[in-house]
Amino acid sequence: MIGLYHPADSPLHRAPVGLKLAVLLGAMVVLFGVGGPVVVTVALVVTVVAYAVAKIPWRLGLAQLRPVLWVIGVAAGFHLFTSGPQHAAVVAGQLLVAVALAALLTLTTRVSAMLRVFETAARPFRPLGVDPARVALLLALTIRCVPLLINILGTVREARQARGVGRNPLALVTPAVVRALRTADELGEALAARGVDD
Repeated sequence: MIGLYHPADSPLHRAPVGLKLAVLLGAMVVLFGVGGPVVVTVALVVTVVAYAVAKIPWRLGLAQLRPVLWVIGVAAGFHLFTSGPQHAAVVAGQLLVAVALAALLTLTTRVSAMLRVFETAARPFRPLGVDPARVALLLALTIRCVPLLINILGTVREARQARGVGRNPLALVTPAVVRALRTADELGEALAARGVDD
């Protein structure tokens, strides 16, 4: 979901990043603060309309939801047995809309534009010792590291399958952690060589 900017000429693509972040925050407050079947239903309809306005292909939109469907299913199943079907449907709808709206933000906003907003937002904290440029760098590295970690997990999984290790979780987690730490060390050395740690 991170960094999947989909170029298009739409009002959502042209909208200021700060406005989009404020609308997303407000939508989350209403969605989870008010809740209820009516709010969730309206939010689902508004989300579908927003994707249409943004000219996001429906397959691309569904691809943003696929990785979290199991989480939504587990949460809905838990609430189905503890609170009943109506509450389970509301919880599932809330999670679905929240993920879809967050994905819509990344699909319609360039990462560089989002980082500039966070850097600007951090400027008032400069007297407290906060470096806005470092905040933006930290966010950029975080965004870059998510697909990097996914790639490491995929490589380790393929190597495990080639060796016929089976379904042992330690055979996946241990080498993935080692490779992630090695990559973090290399990244730290590269940043230090460029004077970022001054």
